[in-house]
Amino acid sequence: MATTAEFRTCPDTGLVFHKPAETLMKLNAVAGIVFLLVGGVLGLMLGLTRWPAVHLLPADWFYLLLTAHGLGVLVFWIIFFEIAVLYFTSSTLLKCRLATPRWAWLGFILMLIGSITTNVAIFQGGSSVMMTSYVPMSAEPHFYLGLILFAVGALIGCFVFLGTLVIARAERTYGEGSLPLVTFGALTACIIAIFTIASGAIVLIPTLLWKIGYISYMDPLVYRVIWWAFGHSSQQINVAAHIAVWYAIAGVVFGAKPLSEKVSRMAFLLYILFLQLASAHHILVDPGISSEWKIFNTSYAMYLAVMASMIHGLTVPGAIEAAQRHKGFNKGLFEWLRKAPWGNPSFSGMFLSLIIFGFLGGISGVVMGTEQINLIIHNTLYVPGHFHATVVGGTTLAFMALTYWLIPVLFRREVMFPGLAKWQPYLFGIGMSGFSLFMMGAGTLGIPRRHWDISFSGALFSHDFPATAQLLLGVMGISTILAVIGGAAFIIVAVGSVFFGKRKDPAVKFSMPLIAPSVTVDHARIGFAGVAVPGTLVLALVFLTAFVLYYFVNWKYLSSVWGLS
Repeated sequence: MATTAEFRTCPDTGLVFHKPAETLMKLNAVAGIVFLLVGGVLGLMLGLTRWPAVHLLPADWFYLLLTAHGLGVLVFWIIFFEIAVLYFTSSTLLKCRLATPRWAWLGFILMLIGSITTNVAIFQGGSSVMMTSYVPMSAEPHFYLGLILFAVGALIGCFVFLGTLVIARAERTYGEGSLPLVTFGALTACIIAIFTIASGAIVLIPTLLWKIGYISYMDPLVYRVIWWAFGHSSQQINVAAHIAVWYAIAGVVFGAKPLSEKVSRMAFLLYILFLQLASAHHILVDPGISSEWKIFNTSYAMYLAVMASMIHGLTVPGAIEAAQRHKGFNKGLFEWLRKAPWGNPSFSGMFLSLIIFGFLGGISGVVMGTEQINLIIHNTLYVPGHFHATVVGGTTLAFMALTYWLIPVLFRREVMFPGLAKWQPYLFGIGMSGFSLFMMGAGTLGIPRRHWDISFSGALFSHDFPATAQLLLGVMGISTILAVIGGAAFIIVAVGSVFFGKRKDPAVKFSMPLIAPSVTVDHARIGFAGVAVPGTLVLALVFLTAFVLYYFVNWKYLSSVWGLS
């Protein structure tokens, strides 16, 4: 049993922090932000190389930095931060001591050593295999060793999280009943993470043994199938985690509660059962995978995962609308939205994350996950355009929004440069939206995913892409600069606040309204025409219309690929 001295209570929010857990949350969050900084710098250089008029990097450096960028931001930055989220949603939200802090420290140390080891291997040269690291391409042994150490550390963090839930349940620290919805969402992310990390171990450990000579042959097809159970499912951890963050921010900013917790929990359950099956869209053109398997995964299973995301996309803004209408913002369809605190970066970042993830990432993901349409965009720039909309526009922006709330709560510092913090989510969100949108446009016109020079200068055989595609890449380059400026603004605010911000006086409340009391909404007294959240319903119909039109356009485009005579 933990002693009272091992806990501190936040004077602003009433949250109870177990001090060992608090230290580990800080370290994981800071380590993640360091990799975000490095990944952002590399992303700027890669974006300027993709811009034909600039074409910054030579080929060897392009592929080297592409490898470091992909692993740094999709794996290291996000999983470090997610481990911090797991400890927060278990120990802090459940008012519980962290299970086995020494094991949690071991997990953090392994993750840190592993991430540094992999980056050393990349920058030493000889490991420019990109994130997918397909065999028979091979990296240096310590490239794979670093990833394995990182995965083991993350797995330890997941089991510490599960152990903390067991302790909270046994000691009744959060009372009776089910886990809070935010913790339930984190549990979903943890379960998917265990599947993901196990898949990574299954494929990376034999690859390391192959590289050092203990295994004579690695089958490329088997590698790809198992690797994508790791590679794409990493993104599904992010989806579950950032949606849990959406619910958390809706609660702390508005006091909002889900329209139906049972429905939201069911949506998270559908993620566990079906979401990682979306990995199939990366191997739809691979031989050796049966048509039956491909059809099932890109139709019936995908529909259930998509339905889960659409439920969250309806319930999160619906909960905010219900809370706002309960407070008196009940005029017309959108007064609740117009009167929302758009100057609060926690809210604006979260809501922009929801929009970008839904309209750009969600719709493009369904299109890319459809077997027939996938054929016209497979291995084009459309693919990274899509996952930048989900992982960066969705997950990273949501984590940035949560950080603004955690700085005064967890680090007990005031947020520095509040004016810059106010505008940062818009700079980053608009820049990343443009980057994703124009990259997907270039991919639709056939620009390949991993080609360093689309002008084919010096090649024996050349190919001329449409001038429109090169224009799109130029606008994408400009969007890259805007997104990096937004990312740099976040780093400046976050790092400056954590290390140099004024320490919080317990007697002084937040300078930004980042906490609100919980409200119980009587749905019968809000909204109009018998609908409690009519504005959210209209937004959902707008989304559905955009989705149907874009889906139809892609089928029409597919029909024109091969003419019939």
